[in-house]
Amino acid sequence: MKLEQGQKLLFIGDSITDCERAKPEGEGLFNALGKGYVSYIDALLQAVYPELGIRVVNKGISGHTVRDLQNRWQEDVLDQHPDWLSIMIGINDVWRQYDTPFIKDWHVLIDEYETTLRKLIDETKPFVKEIVLMTPFYIENNVNDYMRKTMDEYGQVVKKIAEETNCLFVDTQAAFNVVLQDLYSATLAWDRVHPSAAGHMVLTRAFLKEIDFNWNR
Repeated sequence: MKLEQGQKLLFIGDSITDCERAKPEGEGLFNALGKGYVSYIDALLQAVYPELGIRVVNKGISGHTVRDLQNRWQEDVLDQHPDWLSIMIGINDVWRQYDTPFIKDWHVLIDEYETTLRKLIDETKPFVKEIVLMTPFYIENNVNDYMRKTMDEYGQVVKKIAEETNCLFVDTQAAFNVVLQDLYSATLAWDRVHPSAAGHMVLTRAFLKEIDFNWNR
């Protein structure tokens, strides 16, 4: 397992990460980590690797884009001094282009997305041991669906940045695609964005696989 004794693992992103976590500090007891993949990862780390004492923090905020992350990066990431940082952002950057097409100010187009995400990673890399980049996703089988096609393009940007900056990479869309071979999209997400418990477990497995979590330990 790539995580080491006593390390602090911070997750940042949008509503998929937020998942009703405590504000302002998403850590501690009483569902402080929310009800999604962050809480599942924390639970499995405690249950399977209790001796490591990994500290998990959730800094997701519903509705946020990479532009919003930039505005709160100092307080919610750098000032937290994490050892590991996981970033999953981009769903709203894409979604606003489709659900509010006439409000251009809310749209984060792909060039701004790439430039901003790369800037955040470059300025954070010297202060953390590892960064995990998770792609945005759209729980839709039809690869020709307009929003799915755009989301895939943003996912390719994440992959490119991960390769060029030597970050760990989690292809969440690929993980969902496997399950979508047998399940209709609404089974995993009523709006094709906000996952059910099973959908959050897909994200959990994909993340834990990338950090070499031993399920048979």
